[in-house]
Amino acid sequence: MTAPAHDRELVLTRFIPAPPHLVYRAWTDPALVLQWFTPAPWKTTKAELDVRPGGSNLIIMEGPEGQVVPNHGVYLEVVPNARLVITDAFVAAWEPSDKAFMTTVLTFEPEGDGTRYTARVRHWSVSDREAHEEMGFHHGWGAATDQLVAAILPLVKAVDAPTA
Repeated sequence: MTAPAHDRELVLTRFIPAPPHLVYRAWTDPALVLQWFTPAPWKTTKAELDVRPGGSNLIIMEGPEGQVVPNHGVYLEVVPNARLVITDAFVAAWEPSDKAFMTTVLTFEPEGDGTRYTARVRHWSVSDREAHEEMGFHHGWGAATDQLVAAILPLVKAVDAPTA
């Protein structure tokens, strides 16, 4: 497990049995994001992604009792198949959000036959980090990562399948 760099950071790291380009694709292909992003019983109902530095995203999650949670963000850094940095400090085109909460640094590093996936979530304050942890960061991001793996495993199998 990778340790947090400071007291405002939460970290999830996992070996994923898929190449980095597929794990990266799970974060950048709206059709895939819809399949895995929100831990069940919640679901992701919308994923608009403009994956480029300065591009915005909108991911809408819906809860089992009809709750609707929109998540706006802006990509700060995009290194295809290797790294994404996304913040909710902006909602679009450098328009500040009402309340910045976090910046997420995602890395997709080759490891053996798969990827060392690391999500570092850096919060604006210690209290924001504590709130995110109390909301269930480790369980929720872990469950979402399990769903990410389930969404891309068919793609891994398709790549590995022999051609006729």
